[in-house]
Amino acid sequence: MNETLTPAVPVAASRTTDKDWWRGAVIYQIYPRSFADSNGDGVGDLRGITRRLDYVASLGVDAIWVSPFYRSPMRDFGYDIADFREVDPLFGSLADFDELLARAHALGLKVLIDQVLSHTSDEHAWFRASRASRDNDRADWYVWADPQADGTPPNNWLSVFGGSAWQWDARRRQYYLHNFLASQPDLNLHHPAVQAQLLDDVRFWLDRGVDGFRFDAVNFYFHDRALRSNPAWGDEPRTDHSTPDSNPYAWQRHLHDKTQPENLDFLRRLRALMDAYGATTSVGEIGDDNALAVMADYTSGGDKLHMAYTFNLLRDELDAAHVRNVVEQLQAGIGDGWPCWSIGNHDAPRVMSRVGGADAPPALAKVLLAMLVSLRGSACLYQGEELGLPEAEVPFEALQDPYGIAFWPEYKGRDGCRTPMPWDDQMPHGGFSSRAPWLPMSPRHLPLAVSRQEADANSPLHFARRFLAWRRTQPALAKGELRFLPAPSSCVVFARRLDATDLVVALNISAEPACIALTGLGTLQALSGHGLSGALVGDHIELPAYGGFFGLAGGDAA
Repeated sequence: MNETLTPAVPVAASRTTDKDWWRGAVIYQIYPRSFADSNGDGVGDLRGITRRLDYVASLGVDAIWVSPFYRSPMRDFGYDIADFREVDPLFGSLADFDELLARAHALGLKVLIDQVLSHTSDEHAWFRASRASRDNDRADWYVWADPQADGTPPNNWLSVFGGSAWQWDARRRQYYLHNFLASQPDLNLHHPAVQAQLLDDVRFWLDRGVDGFRFDAVNFYFHDRALRSNPAWGDEPRTDHSTPDSNPYAWQRHLHDKTQPENLDFLRRLRALMDAYGATTSVGEIGDDNALAVMADYTSGGDKLHMAYTFNLLRDELDAAHVRNVVEQLQAGIGDGWPCWSIGNHDAPRVMSRVGGADAPPALAKVLLAMLVSLRGSACLYQGEELGLPEAEVPFEALQDPYGIAFWPEYKGRDGCRTPMPWDDQMPHGGFSSRAPWLPMSPRHLPLAVSRQEADANSPLHFARRFLAWRRTQPALAKGELRFLPAPSSCVVFARRLDATDLVVALNISAEPACIALTGLGTLQALSGHGLSGALVGDHIELPAYGGFFGLAGGDAA
């Protein structure tokens, strides 16, 4: 690790005293490689983000989450970290990050950054030392195991990215564990020194002034010490939505390679550290056979993660029945825990294509955004969702994602949601860069560029701004309890209750009109200003395709 780092800037004075600011917050995810390129090398960078922060602030979001920008060989595009405290030159410098942080705070935006604590790059100094011998100071910082008598790996654990989760190392004559790429060896968090080092690296960024973290693969931190093999999944319907059906990883019950009980104590240590810095927050990514139950465990009690998200609304074809089922399952067990809903990110096909297909209309983008930020919880909005971007088609010869390359063509990987942000359809490469970008700019995205939508008052972009501003006037959408109401199969209908008043939300996420009869709510009065089409007709709500209705029951309309 480089010990001659730029001195940390003082913790920003703008860090709020409201420790619950994150409850109901909308967090805008930025994937640095694909957001904005400031130096013309075809890859987005920190200065590019800083130059576009006014745009992000104009959306009305509360915070940004910046995906990894640390020094890395980029085999998994930054999720393989070679130094937790250095910015990769591809993205800029620590000074560039400080400038980004200061500008975001000046605009009233909180800043969350990714932390990848389950593994490192095989180029990290810790791993180079660990693999050198079995008796050095860092020999046990990673998960090493002897082969079976016949030379095969110690158990049947599989990598998310395909094949065995064990890689042979000829120097140590042992296998090491990698839940992802072979170049991403897993840290051994059973070792106290590893935990202490990781907490110190988290402290480095807190001292620099960040407002929180998104913790990657947060349930992968510990493994079963006995290295017991996982049982087969069997014939039951799948409950892990983090991997495609074509991946044999989905054919096991992952009882021993992740989600171990020791993780809870480490998360408590992590939370205690963050709480010492005041109003910070954390979002954990959970991929598990029982992800919703794990989310409840990891966010309850106020002493572990502040909030978490799962893949339950990311991998499936999203329909109203599925949304209701997921939310009701979670609410039944989460207690005082807190969700952070996500319907799109850098790991999932874009939601417009998952729901609306190849020709999804702009109206779908509006109702999906309204649904996302009206559920009880916080929300992550992935870059481009405010534009209604569909999944990009990336030909095999242009693929960069090792996951997609390994499973092509049954699974095309994650590049289709990672293509560059279209800023200006009149500029080369959509205004993202002056040079051909690392992934091709999608021709389907250019007509949806920010420049086009700024000029169209009815665009998804303008809707996003209006709706998020309107949402701030409705505290029930951030803080109220949620219960579902009877509805047609194409509609998501629920009430958010706050101070004895129900705010009724009715959203049609299908291409067919719908009629909803609501009973037992008393007088219902329509709310205006949210920007969706829907009407109260007698004792019915009538919704056009992709329409929405908001109304008050038990109180006065506003």
